[in-house]
Order: sequence, then C-alpha cells, then structure tokens
Amino acid sequence: MENLSRVISEHPFCQGLEPRYVDLLAGRSGNVRLCPGHQLFREGGEANQFCLIREGKILLKSPSRQCGLLNLEAVEAGEVLGWSWLVPPYRWRFGGRALESVSAIAVDGKCLRKKCEKDSELGHALLKRTVEMLGQRLDATRFRLLDLYSAVIGRNRPSQRFPAHLELSLYQNVPCCWFTSGKSRAN
Repeated sequence: MENLSRVISEHPFCQGLEPRYVDLLAGRSGNVRLCPGHQLFREGGEANQFCLIREGKILLKSPSRQCGLLNLEAVEAGEVLGWSWLVPPYRWRFGGRALESVSAIAVDGKCLRKKCEKDSELGHALLKRTVEMLGQRLDATRFRLLDLYSAVIGRNRPSQRFPAHLELSLYQNVPCCWFTSGKSRAN
C-alpha cells in the first residue's frame, strides 16, 4: 500500500493532499488496466468510483437525438475521470470508453462519500480539487463551443443569422437568448 500511496500522492489531482488522506485513498483504491474499446460506464449508470488516469485515454460520450453518441472529451494521463460519485444522484452524466490501453487507479467513491460525511476536512479537500477540475473542463467546453459557433456564423459578419437549427436551446425548458440581426430574441 505504501507504493500505491506514493503513486496517488504524485498524481496531479492529489498533489498537496495531506498524507493521512492519501493513505485513506490508497486503502480504498486499486490498480486497473483497460483494453482499448472497454466500456467503463454508461450515462445514467450508478457512479460509485472515480479513476486517477496514469496512462492512456478515455473518451467521454453522450447520446444525441440527431447524431447518436457524440464524442465530448478525452480524459488523459494525469487527469481524473469522474465527479458523479461525489454529487447526488450519484449517476454517471456521460458514458466512458477506453480509446487506447489505460492504466489507472480506481477509487471506491461510495466508501469515500461516507468518509467525507464524517470528516469535513477530507470532503472539503476533495470538493476543492473536483471543482477546480470541473472549472477546467467547463473552460475547455466553452472554447470548443466558441470555435464551433465562430465557424458557423463566420467572423466579422454580425448581420448573418444563426441557422434556424442552432437558434433553439438544447434544452427546451431552459431560456436562452441569441442575438440575431441586431436584436435580441429569447426562447
């Protein structure tokens, strides 16, 4: 377990974590090796673990009514896979499949949730790291969307309208506002 504690402490997600918490994670972890194409989890499935990726890539996917499964993001070495274990209803928000051979440390999130409830300092430390990771992923998503929309509407053409299919909110009950032809239109 000392070796696993060392590996966990060196992972970017856990760097600077108190040694007692690193040891606690190590006691609830195991090494995992995945072959290319292995389905780790499916959207909506029970989320009871997270993985510290050491080598390889995992592709996150989400279903779309028009396009089937959409590739959202690749999680790579040095990153953490999974935050759904920490946030109710503890269900995966995406699907995940190994793109190539993966070496990871799988952590028992269900057990860790109970430990976080009893030890608020542990919960705070893990939540801070998770929120930082989510912020980075949200920024990356925002930049991908900006690239997508700038390619669709073109640069320096403010009078060009969005194509009709892009003007609708992805979620029908979520109000959104697009600026088209110089005036605002709310859905």
